[in-house]
Amino acid sequence: MANLKEIRNRISSVSSTMQITSAMKMVSAAKLKKAQDAITAMRPYSNKLTELLQSLSATLDADSGSKYSTQREVNNVLVVAITSNRGLCGAFNSNIIKQTQHLISNVYADKKVSVLAIGKKANDAFVKQDRVIGNESPVFDDLTFDNVATIAEFLMEKFVEGEYDKVELVYNSFKNAATQIVMTEQFLPIVPVEGDADTNSDYIFEPSKEEIVEQLIPKSLKTQLFKGIRDSFASEHGARMTAMHKATDNATELRDQLKLTYNKARQAAITNEILEIVGGAEALNN
Repeated sequence: MANLKEIRNRISSVSSTMQITSAMKMVSAAKLKKAQDAITAMRPYSNKLTELLQSLSATLDADSGSKYSTQREVNNVLVVAITSNRGLCGAFNSNIIKQTQHLISNVYADKKVSVLAIGKKANDAFVKQDRVIGNESPVFDDLTFDNVATIAEFLMEKFVEGEYDKVELVYNSFKNAATQIVMTEQFLPIVPVEGDADTNSDYIFEPSKEEIVEQLIPKSLKTQLFKGIRDSFASEHGARMTAMHKATDNATELRDQLKLTYNKARQAAITNEILEIVGGAEALNN
């Protein structure tokens, strides 16, 4: 059985770890509330804007369609992998890395695939494969629409120039604190609405549809990317809060087991000392 000093050291170590994980859980819970409110408020606007844009694009003639909806033969693909800058959030980052690797190895196995990393974990995972064309991890230091818009403009520019034929987003969509859904979403070219699009009965267009589409598309794409990063940001705090909650529970259970072991070892040591004293006293009497 382990000596008492060793068990005391382990109890102290586990208790310190438990304090850290408990503090991290509370910090993530506080940040999660703000991030959750932000993405919940943004989703209806983003979804409606995307729906309107897709409906408008579907009603335009092929010749008057937007440069962002041009369908080309897919040879070069850019995957935007959105992870976090820090770990200790369970499978949050590994799920994105696995999905991105699945796209590279299976879905686009015969294509040239590059990765734009938004988050240090994605950059670390794919920089070794020489696929990373850029690391936008600093965006999380000041997560604003303007900063994300710069990234979206870069993606739109590369697509229009023909450097990439398709751009995919891979991120975690926030459902609740314990559940994040891995999303693979086509960013470019814009996917038109399937079936017949009838927008004339719902909207009056001033100026023309073509002008409205050309103005809305850049804004819609920037909003789509911002929503994806916001979703991932909220999911990160939810995943970390859940992971730290489980870690705290496990540390508490381990500490209790160590205390029980310590008490048993201490009791055994005391019993041995008593037996030695009694044995020594008997020897003196004899």
